[in-house]
Amino acid sequence: MRIVTTAIALCLAASCASAQDPSAFEEGSEAKSWNLYGEYPAFFAARVVDVLCEIADDCPADCGGGSRQLGLIREADGVLVLPNKNAQPAFNGATAELQPFCGMDVEVDGLLLDDPDLGATNIYLVQKIRAKGDTEWTAATRWTDVWAERNPGTAGEGPWFRRDPRIAAEIAEEGYFGLGADRDADIKAEVFK
Repeated sequence: MRIVTTAIALCLAASCASAQDPSAFEEGSEAKSWNLYGEYPAFFAARVVDVLCEIADDCPADCGGGSRQLGLIREADGVLVLPNKNAQPAFNGATAELQPFCGMDVEVDGLLLDDPDLGATNIYLVQKIRAKGDTEWTAATRWTDVWAERNPGTAGEGPWFRRDPRIAAEIAEEGYFGLGADRDADIKAEVFK
């Protein structure tokens, strides 16, 4: 695992070092700002790839079927761009949005985060995507639908994360603060006197 992690870090460092100025991709972008530090509207063509396949030659079918981190090899400069967020409020969902486009050439519109001082280089927040040559965009909002399909029987009020079985199990085991249920009770008693 350490070798794979090191390989990923070296590949990303080399890829990011050769990247173009992030403002070079602003033309044609209609991305909505999230007011994040170092954000640039960014519209570009790319190929959707399985990141581990690209850098470690570990290539399962269908880009891992939604279980792997997906990336974008930007057409303009061959740089691996890492989509970490979709158009929904939570910082998740990029893989769910890109999975139907596995191995395809696409156009994406979103926000590119680039600030070397923060360690953010070529981090992408995809807001819409389409196969190259198509005229209709697909909004990058599939994540909660994909989550609901993978978690049947979790319908209810409130946000998805209040009903997510993995989160509920983690809270039951570790408490809300990760310190255990007993410590949670102590903190709650102290905070809500």
